[in-house]
Amino acid sequence: MNSETPSFDLPRRQSLSAQAAEALERAIAGGTWEDYLPSERRLCELLQVSRPTIRTALQMLAKNGVIEIRQGRRNRLLPNARRAPHRTSRLVGIVTPVPFEQLSVAPYKILSEMRTHLAEHGFTTEVLVCPQTAAASSRRRLEDFLRRNRVFCCLLTSVSHDLQAWFSIHAVPCLVLGSCHADIRLPSLDIDYRSVCRHAGGTLLAKGHRRIALIMPDSGVAGDLASEEGFREAFASPNHEGATPIIIRHNGAVQHLALKLDALFDDPQPPTALLIAKPAHSLSCLIHLLKRGLSVPEDVSLICRDQDPLFEKVSPAVSHYLTHDASFAHRLLRLMQQLVTQGYLPPEPTLIFPKHFVGGTLRNSPH
Repeated sequence: MNSETPSFDLPRRQSLSAQAAEALERAIAGGTWEDYLPSERRLCELLQVSRPTIRTALQMLAKNGVIEIRQGRRNRLLPNARRAPHRTSRLVGIVTPVPFEQLSVAPYKILSEMRTHLAEHGFTTEVLVCPQTAAASSRRRLEDFLRRNRVFCCLLTSVSHDLQAWFSIHAVPCLVLGSCHADIRLPSLDIDYRSVCRHAGGTLLAKGHRRIALIMPDSGVAGDLASEEGFREAFASPNHEGATPIIIRHNGAVQHLALKLDALFDDPQPPTALLIAKPAHSLSCLIHLLKRGLSVPEDVSLICRDQDPLFEKVSPAVSHYLTHDASFAHRLLRLMQQLVTQGYLPPEPTLIFPKHFVGGTLRNSPH
């Protein structure tokens, strides 16, 4: 019996019960479950419909000879409903460190669009949560998931180095949504964070800033590590002799970030410019600087590596790097279409360099 979260197509046509019945029948034919269906409650969660809708759908399946309804016990699959032994898998696994509903708006929208696109081409998707902080258990969950399900390929979203290495060793067809670690060769799609932070550092240096701090979550994610590398590269030119790159890593909590900023600006030679990775942390930094009596950009210039719609609506508008979601989603759909069609992608990165939105938080160094 398959105890993992099964795959299914979200219902879209006819009555809701008929749609649910069709979705369940496709999942059964694809081998998602072996002997018994999950409970009615679990099916409601998977198909996002009510208990009466599921019960009507199950009655339709029973009438068509797909299942046997057994009161008080799990509904049994009938022999002719099981998948053929050599049926080609149509399941795409989405491996993510956080539950799908906890993703921020932009990635949630992009991934939802991709799932819809795959469903229209006959593929089902299933989300597997593998937290970065639990490497061993995440690896076991992944291995169990792949063993119990006939997965055609996987999309990896910001997974740990350990899981990237596992996919590289076992040659499971996949696409990394994010950057690969330096020693991993897998196909990937991400913002060119190394170039972005090199450009941002160079922009601040060109304005005369000599003490510049990169404010970065201590995530261990490949894109963040690449950001640090690019930031340091901006200072490598002999023209910037005497300039000091400062890297401040924090755990993401507002209190911890505030402690790091206090230590940074209590220094006799505080920075005159900040490059901040995450939009939420940019707002925290702005508020903290105001509490310390520092103004942006009069006292401290600021650039954010990532984008947020609010950045262009505040005054002064926050300097940041802008990638259009539609462009990123289009690249992702093209790569996933190639992966599900050919079963393979070249193990190389696809990198997007965003546009620099200058905004009003940049000024020449006050010193």
